[in-house]
Amino acid sequence: MDRDNIQKANKIWSSVLGKVELEIPKPSYDTWLSNTHGISCTSTEFIVETPNAFTAQYLADRMLDMLEQELRAIVESEIKLKFTVINEITNHQSHNENLSGTPYRGNEQTTIYTTSYDDLFQEHVSENQSRSNVSLYDFNPKYTFENFIVGNSNQLAYAGAKAVSENPGNIFNPLVIHSPVGLGKTHLLQAIGHETKAKGLVTLYVTSEEFTNQYVMAIQNGQTEEFRDKYRKVDVLLIDDIQFLIGKEQTQEGFFHTFNALHVKNKQIVVASDRHISELRTLESRITSRLTGGLVTDIQLPQLETRVAILHGKVQEKKYDIPAEVIGFLGERIQSNIRELEGLLNRVVAWAQFRDEPITIESVKRMIGDSQINTKKPVSDSTIISEVSNYFGVPSDEIIGPRRSKSYLLPRQVTMFLLREETSLSLSAIGKILGGRDHSTVLHGHDKVASLINSDNKLRRDVLAIRNNLTS
Repeated sequence: MDRDNIQKANKIWSSVLGKVELEIPKPSYDTWLSNTHGISCTSTEFIVETPNAFTAQYLADRMLDMLEQELRAIVESEIKLKFTVINEITNHQSHNENLSGTPYRGNEQTTIYTTSYDDLFQEHVSENQSRSNVSLYDFNPKYTFENFIVGNSNQLAYAGAKAVSENPGNIFNPLVIHSPVGLGKTHLLQAIGHETKAKGLVTLYVTSEEFTNQYVMAIQNGQTEEFRDKYRKVDVLLIDDIQFLIGKEQTQEGFFHTFNALHVKNKQIVVASDRHISELRTLESRITSRLTGGLVTDIQLPQLETRVAILHGKVQEKKYDIPAEVIGFLGERIQSNIRELEGLLNRVVAWAQFRDEPITIESVKRMIGDSQINTKKPVSDSTIISEVSNYFGVPSDEIIGPRRSKSYLLPRQVTMFLLREETSLSLSAIGKILGGRDHSTVLHGHDKVASLINSDNKLRRDVLAIRNNLTS
């Protein structure tokens, strides 16, 4: 396959990912898109390489429309998007030159995509007998302590993670790191994994979504013993996005017993969450009690100096040619989280490369204008309520008021979600703003919307549109 075509496809796909990364939940992006690459682009067809058949099928079945829409907006043509699997023989080569079979699109018949999740589970069980394999995906080589930029906002979390990596099982066990999305929790978890794996310890990193899928599949296929053996043989267990265990009673039971089996043997457990454990109200109390028995620490929004330092690090790592004044401009532009900061940097570079022009503040301003990306500034509760009211066409008084009419329920829950995500208000404070509601009501409303936007495309677009209005 032509290398120029591969490079062109990968640049275009990087631009697509940069935009999509800001629009979907972090667990979804990390699980399904972070290890994909554009490898072929013609006037009618664009092919993306995925790490396995399960990922290819998932993307084709559930995310094709969204990804294709973003792709077409960039290339400005009605191009078709297809997925293929990385060639098993050449999977360590950069952007494989051989495709392993017919590319896959949803609703098409093909013989290459026969791998089931059960197959992946079985492979994973046998792989973990080796001390050199971890999870369904190996650690991200970029997520090390050396690459983590330390500032006032993350100092304690970094220190806790570093201490755990140096003395696993004997200090801060469990370690719980919590913060809003995109501030470095996953980076610290995998940095711990790099260190403990290097010590020869069996180290397993999973998201709570992976844990849930594996647990449910184990039960359905009569493989509960294999599941227990896999998890209870590890020395270090790293679980990301623990909040997604909320509402999954059966999985919580499995996690509780796994936790106990490891903790009693002084095996290290590290957990990441998007909020403090005490705010995971529907997580079983016996689980929250155990998770708060070690060190619970948070990561706060990075200050300007930290944001600029992070960008400098990324620019040096990827050998980008970006002037210092542009880096400073980008650091001021995004004030919300590191993931959005990196996403904007990637998009700026992809945009400039695609148009073959130097990166300047003027060109960045044009790109930001073209893609309608705005600085995420602090937003007031009254502004959020007003925007939701205008968008759904319901009076603000009804969003705040006591009436439980179905026509007001969704706008009210979206308001709860946005107040929680876009402000630093506590659950209790949000409840008071919304007519004196209990904090558990606010949490339920937030979690319901957070869950629905993963599967309800219309609601996801509604929430994204309101968020765009808030930052415009």
